Amino acid sequence: MISLITLLTDFGLSDGFVAVMKGVILGLAPEARLVDITHTIRPQDIREAAIVLGRTTFHFPKDTIHVFVVDPGVGTDRRPIAAQVGPQRFVGPDNGALTLVFDRARRAGWPVEVVKLDQPRYWRPEISHVFHGRDIFAPVAAHWALGVPLTELGSIISDPITFPLAPPERTPTGLRGEIVHLDHFGNIATNIRADDLAGWETAAVQVQVRGATVHSLVATFGERAPGELIALINSAGELGVAVVNGSAARQLQAQVGDPVEVVRTASPDA
Repeated sequence: MISLITLLTDFGLSDGFVAVMKGVILGLAPEARLVDITHTIRPQDIREAAIVLGRTTFHFPKDTIHVFVVDPGVGTDRRPIAAQVGPQRFVGPDNGALTLVFDRARRAGWPVEVVKLDQPRYWRPEISHVFHGRDIFAPVAAHWALGVPLTELGSIISDPITFPLAPPERTPTGLRGEIVHLDHFGNIATNIRADDLAGWETAAVQVQVRGATVHSLVATFGERAPGELIALINSAGELGVAVVNGSAARQLQAQVGDPVEVVRTASPDA
């Protein structure tokens, strides 16, 4: 079986860093198939990395290896880790980037096994203090793809780093949450999920963000005219705010962390 290895970084595409990692992997495991998730995570933005990993990785075939390198702590005492999380495998820094991956496993009841990468025989011979993606994570992923067991790659740990997940807060009129992600199109994603709105009439919902109010939820962008501000459940199951054929982030000058209020109004049939 040919192993599938994905790469997610904040390296961009202009400096060759991603190509170097691919070269190291293919030098050890030439039959591996490589897939780029993204290399445009905002620099050092661990939370954005966590969101993208949580949204994407569980759509891949069983035992895909996901190498993630958003690593502001490279060269410090932060641990390099590898993890089997349910059907997927991960290699990268222990800095919270797997928070949503671990949360998905908790909700699904999947087993999780994490090791600290402390076996240099599976690394490159010389280790840079500032490029563990090339010197540790890429070769470890290749060796894992070649069949080296997880427990040979490192020592089992039980305390991987995660950051607190702030659930939406119930209010007398509905929910209070926050913006968690702004995508390439300027669409706004929040920490309020479809499950939080289960049983609500979509026509009896108001979404308030950055001084704007959106009346009711729609199912698709095409339900409203170009330029109109809308609210809907996005493909990740999150409450989102968008501008049809435009950028809600730019129009509202929205930032990650901005508050979002969802008000449950009286049913129109009442």
